[in-house]
Formats: sequence, C-alpha cells, structure tokens
Amino acid sequence: MKKLLALLLALVLALSLVACSSSDEQEETQDPAGTEQPAEGGEQPSGGEAEQPPAIVVDTKILKEADDKMLNTYSVLAVNPEAPFVDADGNAVADVALNTAGADALYQWLVSKEALDMAGAYGVEEYGSNLFYVLDTAPVYGGEIAAATEETKVIRLSTTTSVNDSGLLAKLLPVFEQKYGYTVEVFSAGTGKSIANAKNGNADLILVHSKSQEETFIADGFARVVPGFEAERVSFIYNYYVLCGPSADPAGVEKAATVNDAFAAIAAGKHTFISRGDKSGTHTKEISLWPADLGITAEADSFAAYTEWYVSANTGMGACLVMAEEMGGYILTDKATFLTFVANDGKM
Repeated sequence: MKKLLALLLALVLALSLVACSSSDEQEETQDPAGTEQPAEGGEQPSGGEAEQPPAIVVDTKILKEADDKMLNTYSVLAVNPEAPFVDADGNAVADVALNTAGADALYQWLVSKEALDMAGAYGVEEYGSNLFYVLDTAPVYGGEIAAATEETKVIRLSTTTSVNDSGLLAKLLPVFEQKYGYTVEVFSAGTGKSIANAKNGNADLILVHSKSQEETFIADGFARVVPGFEAERVSFIYNYYVLCGPSADPAGVEKAATVNDAFAAIAAGKHTFISRGDKSGTHTKEISLWPADLGITAEADSFAAYTEWYVSANTGMGACLVMAEEMGGYILTDKATFLTFVANDGKM
C-alpha cells in the first residue's frame, strides 16, 4: 500500500513539472500586455497595423496670382434654335432640335439665390478655400422655374473643363435635377470646343469663360435672350487664373513683378511650359500673357521654334496639370482646378 501511494505521489509531481514548463514557454511568447508576438522573422499577426505607403506630395505650386490680368469670369448663354448651325466641316445643318424650355430652366436656376449661394460657398468645406466667387454684378433670378415634362426633361449643357474638373457641377446639378425633375447631360471640353459643339447643334446652353469667344458666338447669331433677362450673356461667377510651377522655380516666377514679367522669364530661360493648346478660355488667356515679340498664337506654326520648351498638349486642364507635375513644368490654370488637383494628391 505504501509503495502504491509513493508511486502516485511521484506521478503527480511529474505532471506538475510538465505543466509549469509549458506555462513558462507560453509567457515567453507574450508581451507585458499579454498579446501574442510573432516569432523572429515571422509575419505580422492579423489585426496589426500594416506599414503605410508614403503620402504623395504635389511639387507643383502656385507661384503667381492675384494679378488683375488673371481674373477668370464665367458666363452662361442659351443657344438660339434659329442659329445657322454647321457640322464639323462647316456645312449647314438642318432640323436641329433644341430643348429651349429646359435650357431656360437651368439658365434661370444657375443665377437663382440658391445656386449662387452654393457656388459661392463651394470649396470651403472640401478644400478649405473658396474655389469660386459670385460677381457683385450677377443678376439674381427670383421668378418661376418650370419643372420638367417628358418632352423637356433632358438638357444638354456644353461647358468648360474647369467647372467640371473642379467638382462644381457635381455639386450643383444634382440639386437642380432633383428639385425640378431634369437630367443634365454634360459635354466638357475647352471653351473653343464647347462653343463649337453648340454651333453644331449639340447643346441647349453653354457655360464658358472666354469673353471674346462668347461675344463672337452672340454676334454670329447663336445665342438668345432668356425670359427674365436683358441680354444673351450672363456673367455670374469668377475665380482667378494662377501661374504654377515646380517648387524650385528655376525661372524666378514667384519674384517677378507682374504675370507678364513671369511669362517673359519662362520664355527667356526656355523653361518647360505646358499649354492647353485647345483654344479653351485658359489657352486664350495664356496666349495674351506672352511677350508680343514671341508671336505665340493658337496656330502651331507660331510656336514651332519654341517646341524645345513650349508643350502644346491639346487637352483638358486636369490632364495638363498632371503633365506639368511629371515634367516639372510651368502652367497657367484656373485656381479651382488646381486646388482640386492638389487635394486629390495629383490625380484627376
């Protein structure tokens, strides 16, 4: 009996030693808080913080702004159904059907207090800065706005890339569509192409920013006066063009006294410049800022001698900003699209 008790006691003692050893090994694999640690060279356990990729930093920056010559005003014009429409080859186009009732509704709403307040506030919450401002001279429409019918519900808006790429239209149009029952189809390109689209009979109204081209559009009979207004063209919001470039600023643009001096310095140093090259409002403004003796116009042969540094992209503002960032070049852009570009880490 004594031998049996001794044997049982020895077995219990052995099991206790094994349990203690296992507990010690488990404690060695835990940190003080009791969380499991990976073995040396092992993978990070699930639920741990993965290493984050470095944030993308946009090197392109605003170097020149707030010059009187850099004011950028936007206007809306309704297309005249009796206009002399032409196709891309200049041939007359007949039987163009326009949605004048829908165009009137959107035109009127864009200069209503509701829309003007939204446009004037746009950007503050998203980007910490106003992207557009309301003109002091902008009319405020307070009359009735017709709701959509089955025949008038689709409106074709031809507009510039800056109000589209900046996100302004994405902010405004859903409110108008939901409130009045319309669907707005947006054609977005440079002002020149947007106006050409309307001249082809493919737009009910245009929203652009090139006064000289707008005045020609009116003079050629393509615009009409919308009920409740006194003229074909209504200017209602604005922002500023800005001259941007690499932070190193090899041309010394930031120190230039005026924007014209800045453009002269870029040309003198043959520093890379990205031009829209698409007859847009931005392109038209850019051409006006180069020294006159360079002779730069919208025609390709006018800058043929400068292609070492002058890049005519013939594309939209967002794509041109990406090119400027990648090539370390200078660029003229509207401020709204540039701030959106930076907020999106250089993606458009």
